[in-house]
Amino acid sequence: MADEELVDPKKYLEESCKPKCVKYLLQYQACAKRIQGDETGHKHCTGQYFDYWRCVDNCVAPKLFKKLK
Repeated sequence: MADEELVDPKKYLEESCKPKCVKYLLQYQACAKRIQGDETGHKHCTGQYFDYWRCVDNCVAPKLFKKLK
């Protein structure tokens, strides 16, 4: 048992959930493209970034906790 390498199921589950959150990913990418030339540093896409990862986390959480029980 000590020789076995542990596998983090969260990474696998995240990959399986990302296709369900394409809408948020596209919004983030569109924002990043819009602000690409901003030299001031005042514009950002933090909201869209967090929206994308919130979607992924909401998809992953129930599946992950079933595996942890």
